[in-house]
Amino acid sequence: MICLKAFSSPLHLPTLRRLAPPSSALRTRVAASASASASAAAMSTSSSAVAAPVEHIVLLKARPESVASGATAAMVSTLQALATQVPGLAYIHAGPILRLRSPAAEALGPTHLLHSRYATKQDLSSYATHPAHVAAVQGHVLPNALDTTAIDWVNAAELPSPVSPGGAVRLTLAKVKEGVEVAQLVEKVAAATKAAGEAKGAKVSFGENFSPARAKGYQFGMVAVFDSVEELDAVEGDGKVEEAKAAVRPLLDEVVVLDFVVEPAAGGAPAPASL
Repeated sequence: MICLKAFSSPLHLPTLRRLAPPSSALRTRVAASASASASAAAMSTSSSAVAAPVEHIVLLKARPESVASGATAAMVSTLQALATQVPGLAYIHAGPILRLRSPAAEALGPTHLLHSRYATKQDLSSYATHPAHVAAVQGHVLPNALDTTAIDWVNAAELPSPVSPGGAVRLTLAKVKEGVEVAQLVEKVAAATKAAGEAKGAKVSFGENFSPARAKGYQFGMVAVFDSVEELDAVEGDGKVEEAKAAVRPLLDEVVVLDFVVEPAAGGAPAPASL
């Protein structure tokens, strides 16, 4: 794992796909397949092991009065509940940020975060326009957030990075230096990550941002997933990780680094969906 010291709003309006009803000859097989998929989804609260997931990150800076009144907690619960309301949503987590780890992160000042995953960009677009998501944004996010920053990417890593309840995640957002192509950074991160190996059990997802409208200039995103906060903390000072950081540092201009924890679902609360 490497740390690069360090809503683009999904609310565009795609043409939603309409599927023709299956013929009677296919209904039995379709029903059986749907039942099998639903059973698999109910077996785990970990994120999907999609080889190239579409990642969607939203950083939220909550109003202090909303935190004090409990409105922010209601916002988090409403966003988390989208797991059972929106088809095509492979994984979602909403919650507070554990710590800000770079000057750019402190300047940005987010207090909460939403992280969701999709098998395709079309699934992300469908999520964005789904009535439940629109209601959550209009009824909870807009009234309670002072500021939002959003970034989307398609995972360029070779392996998936499933997130389990109780896991810890380090998020990195980066801007590249003038004259540097983002593709160069993606290639360098891929090589550096491979050289560093799966440091202390980390799994990573990274890629070039494809939704710049609300990204505040950040062009690259990366998550490094650990089984616990202790495992995340253990990578500090690791020799291979430090070498990986050094390999990419010359390409970077400004970097946001922060950590968050995926809390186990409370009793009765909807669990993240899984493919």
